Amino acid sequence: MLMLVGKRAAIRTLQGWATSVLLDAGAVRECEEHGWMMDCADPHARDRAFHIARRDPPSGISPKAAAVVIAEVLESVGDTCPECSR
Repeated sequence: MLMLVGKRAAIRTLQGWATSVLLDAGAVRECEEHGWMMDCADPHARDRAFHIARRDPPSGISPKAAAVVIAEVLESVGDTCPECSR
């Protein structure tokens, strides 16, 4: 079955862009119940996210700065949902 994906909304912040890259690479996932981002602890997915960030950074951002933003977002994400673990 062919599914068409609609146009994605514009990303307004670097953190939003980094979160999108991390989700697409499979390095983080969203809690289905609460929406918190959770680290998948997959080193290959992290490598893919850094590769994507360096290869295709947002306009006006250097590849090195894009990788730094990816690292910052990864550091801010835990491996469990804070609301599920209560």
